[in-house]
Amino acid sequence: MNVRKKALITGVAGFIGFHLAKAMLTSGWDVIGIDNLSPYYDVRMKKKRLALLEEDDLFRFVKLDLKRHDVCAALCEKEKPDEIIHLAAQAGVRYATIDPWAYADSNYIGTLSVFEAARAIRLPRVVYASSSSVYGGNTKQPFSENDRVDTPLSLYAATKRANELLAHSYTNLFGIESVGLRFFTVYGPWSRPDMALFKFAKNITRGMPITLYHEGRMRRSFTHIDDIVAGIMGVLAQKPRSRALIYNLGGAEVVDLVRFVELIESELGRKAEKKFAPLPVGDVPETVADCSLAERELGYVARISIEEGIRRFAQWFRENEKFALSLEEPKQ
Repeated sequence: MNVRKKALITGVAGFIGFHLAKAMLTSGWDVIGIDNLSPYYDVRMKKKRLALLEEDDLFRFVKLDLKRHDVCAALCEKEKPDEIIHLAAQAGVRYATIDPWAYADSNYIGTLSVFEAARAIRLPRVVYASSSSVYGGNTKQPFSENDRVDTPLSLYAATKRANELLAHSYTNLFGIESVGLRFFTVYGPWSRPDMALFKFAKNITRGMPITLYHEGRMRRSFTHIDDIVAGIMGVLAQKPRSRALIYNLGGAEVVDLVRFVELIESELGRKAEKKFAPLPVGDVPETVADCSLAERELGYVARISIEEGIRRFAQWFRENEKFALSLEEPKQ
């Protein structure tokens, strides 16, 4: 008789957490999702995602702020999950200059709460979200896990790098395997309203201008959400062996921003009015992922082309256009 495994996903109402929970439920996992439903962007988006997850009887939601470390520990003690996938974070590079405390609380203190809770129940592994932003001022492309990451250009990046160091210490002190995943520009259906693809689609549909930073001369390893989920599932398929690991998870190809916009225009059937602006402080002009380590150790291969990924997003956007256009502008 097969016994179902139980996963605890933090940030389950977020973009990546939602898609991961869906995939794990489909695979037969029991999923406990926690989220504080932060109002950084319109909470109606998070509630829509949760409503879809709650259609599955194997899913349970607990509203919880990870700053409440005692409550987090009590939940883990009660549920004793087989895996914790820690995706909760205060997102956004630019908003960190407005409310840095949100990043300290959600990204660092929240991660400390998760690792302490995992230590208390002797959990063998914690999988957590990092970010390509930790590469900061590096100019060598593509970014490799072996590159130095001691020059963060934003407060957001600094908190993500701090999480990696925290995770390493818990592996060293307590033998908890820590697996950090550096995500590269994730996109897809049900994405955050503050992300470029969502903002561009919304403004193009409304006939409003879009802003291209760095005069449009930006390049990214855009990564479809399905590839990110496949990478996380690849980690969970491995047996933990008390190691501190970090992997890049990036897209199938490198795409410049102008090409990205052209594909959106093509799928929506409308031309964008473009405004050009300098690169904001804290942003970087190019993030390209070297995913060879994840390929060797996890079998990770990004399979969704940018054309297919934009097509899938555009289809979702058209199907949910009234809702998408009604969302309040995110804090930035």
